[in-house]
Amino acid sequence: MGWLLESLNSSLGKKFIMAVTGICLILFLIIHLINNLTLFLGPEVFNNVVKNLETIKPLVRVVEVILLLIFIFHIFNGIRLWIENRQARPERYAVNGSSKNADVFSRTMVQTGSVIFVFLVVHLQTFWYAFNFGSPLTDLHKYYEFVADSFKSYAYSGFYIAAMIILGVHLNHGFQSAFQTFGWNHKKYFSFIKILGAVYSIIMAVGFGSIPVYFLFFYGGN
Repeated sequence: MGWLLESLNSSLGKKFIMAVTGICLILFLIIHLINNLTLFLGPEVFNNVVKNLETIKPLVRVVEVILLLIFIFHIFNGIRLWIENRQARPERYAVNGSSKNADVFSRTMVQTGSVIFVFLVVHLQTFWYAFNFGSPLTDLHKYYEFVADSFKSYAYSGFYIAAMIILGVHLNHGFQSAFQTFGWNHKKYFSFIKILGAVYSIIMAVGFGSIPVYFLFFYGGN
């Protein structure tokens, strides 16, 4: 067991954990977006989707705990890698050479990740808490109406849209980085991976970001 912990604590081990947890989160976002897009099908469909999830609540709880652990490992190892990179590279080299050795996506992973973390906390407090512990609307199983009411706030909708744009930036590099960590960066097909990563990140940003736009357009804001 000691050799395993030593391996996971190495630089390569941390990158491996980042890649595995990153891919898990990428897959989760696809499922989460599909569920969220049922909002466009109207109150009856979305409310039924949420109520159906209520019937398998123990399983949902297990998945939520697993997701929490994945987020913790991803964030923790991301911060450790960032600190190690800062310590290993003199400031002058970072200033003069970073623009040549890395694009804006890779240079801002910590910054974009920090914004996403703040968004996640706010998002969970807004929706997850209300859906699980109740509110005047969710107590009546009016989940769609609760979402519509939440997105009436220009401030929250604006923050949500901005966070989704930043999420797209974060995912664009994270997608490619995960494949590079696994050694799938051969020049013959890595250009396809880059395109696929860009397409995925755009779909996620536009898909999630379209939800507050939709509710602001059809229900108005305040």
